[in-house]
Amino acid sequence: MRLWFSCTLVAIYNFLNDGKAMLIFNDHPWIITWILIPLLIFIARVTDVSIGTFRIILVSKGKKAISALLGFIEVSIWLLAISQVFQHVTNIACFLAYGFGFAMGNYIGITIEEKIAMGQQAIRIITRNTMEILPMALRDAGYGATVIKAKGAKGDVNIIFSVVHRRQVKEVLALAREIDPNIFISLQDVRSVNAGFLPLRAPLFGWRRITKKK
Repeated sequence: MRLWFSCTLVAIYNFLNDGKAMLIFNDHPWIITWILIPLLIFIARVTDVSIGTFRIILVSKGKKAISALLGFIEVSIWLLAISQVFQHVTNIACFLAYGFGFAMGNYIGITIEEKIAMGQQAIRIITRNTMEILPMALRDAGYGATVIKAKGAKGDVNIIFSVVHRRQVKEVLALAREIDPNIFISLQDVRSVNAGFLPLRAPLFGWRRITKKK
């Protein structure tokens, strides 16, 4: 994939530096007006909105330095895109490229954030199984688990709290559903964790627990 992308960039560079390319643009100016400029606006808008979406998520997690840097890059690219739109106000293709770029940028930004999966999430599990088999299984797998006795509409239940890295949420949910398919689960983002058990995956020794003391 990287080789293909590099070859494409080289081909585009060679094409633009070829005298024939300039002749084509001179003979067919509509290519610049209706294809190249809208394409530039679309790419710029996708890039700056993707950065902006990711930046907002980082702001909510308290990442100040990287958020400021991404904000500078985002606004710089946005100024490039909006300047081209204002220079071609009568070109409907530029407006469409701007709108589609905004929509695609939101999708790509969220997708990137999901792939990176930064931060932690709090998992709340409600189960009618009060024998604490599920908490024991979570602890044996290397996850922290806090159990609270409670009463539901149909009797006693256990509420299990666990804070894990976002990349590990699917593993925890799969383990929990394997033991009790009828559990109720809710998830919540966690801005920071100051104490407790956080599982880290060790390359040689599987799971290990790290205890943070207050």
